[in-house]
Amino acid sequence: MARRPEVFVRALSMEEGRKLQRITRTAKDPVKLRRAIVVMMSGQGQSVPDITSLMQVSDDYARDVIHAFNERGFDALDPKWSGGRPPTISSQVREHICLIAKTVPAEWGITGHSTWSLKTLAEHLVERKVVASISREHLRRILRKGGVSWQTTTTWKSSNDPDFIAKMQRVLDLYDHPPEGGRVICADEFGPLNLMPRKGKRWRPEKSPARLRATYNRYHGVMHMIAALDLVTGKLYYRIRKRKRWREFLSFLKTLRARWPGETLHVIMDNYSPHKHPEVRAWAAEHDVELVLLPTYGSWLNWIESEFAALRYYALNGTDHRSHDEQNAAIAGYVRWRNARAIPKTRFAASSPILSWTSYPAKAA
Repeated sequence: MARRPEVFVRALSMEEGRKLQRITRTAKDPVKLRRAIVVMMSGQGQSVPDITSLMQVSDDYARDVIHAFNERGFDALDPKWSGGRPPTISSQVREHICLIAKTVPAEWGITGHSTWSLKTLAEHLVERKVVASISREHLRRILRKGGVSWQTTTTWKSSNDPDFIAKMQRVLDLYDHPPEGGRVICADEFGPLNLMPRKGKRWRPEKSPARLRATYNRYHGVMHMIAALDLVTGKLYYRIRKRKRWREFLSFLKTLRARWPGETLHVIMDNYSPHKHPEVRAWAAEHDVELVLLPTYGSWLNWIESEFAALRYYALNGTDHRSHDEQNAAIAGYVRWRNARAIPKTRFAASSPILSWTSYPAKAA
């Protein structure tokens, strides 16, 4: 039998090659992505058998995609969905397929697989006689329509603090009912502040992103920011230092003490060891400063964390500072702008279910 003649995509321009590469990196539609990869491989001189071997598609499919691209250009990459024939798999079976997909192979006695691939799931469905036969693409569409997506497994850090609820309620009570003659302060460290290009977002012409240099070098060391959020005024106060030991933290507490003489300071902070140093505790006890420790793994209860997120977003993301003086000036400019618009902080997490917790949740929801 004579060998079928090889089929290759027409010669691609530099701009078409770049556009194909962009599509292979950003396309969310699997059909468009697969077609773009086939065209790119053909444009690189790879034969149809090489393409089918890598992409797990048929020879006819690869040839059809190449011919269509040669005739219609990039329009050929977009799937043209039509009504199609009526579904052969009922809605009840589709729900059953989605339920099975959300299990793990071990629950069915299948060893050597910690998760389903489309191929192994399709084989399992046929073996269990859920369906007579099903292609991987058909299975993919059923799962997508059923709201089942391929997701990365995440972790959830559970607190082992036996007094979690008591500590949390103490912090929330300080937020909502600051003591008479007292001032509630949220303190924490931000950093490390190293010099590096930072990704960010800005308004730009379409398909023309701002570009920063690519570098792995980290010169001039790192700096650390120690900051405090005053809930009475909503203003942010900070110092930038080379270290973040208990000495630097104690020095910062002394500046806060001097700023508000005659008031009891209730300083909410996490369990970072310098915060609990004996010298820090002793000084605080002598100078009318209450150190309120958050529960273990409860840093998200610190109101200053959202301020740090905004600082990172507006002052640092999308920048490439070449010196610490330049970076520190950017942070100072943001803090001045922010403090000029500050308002008192009240009603922390007013609609959050944490306000009604009577016990720590055993696992993530």
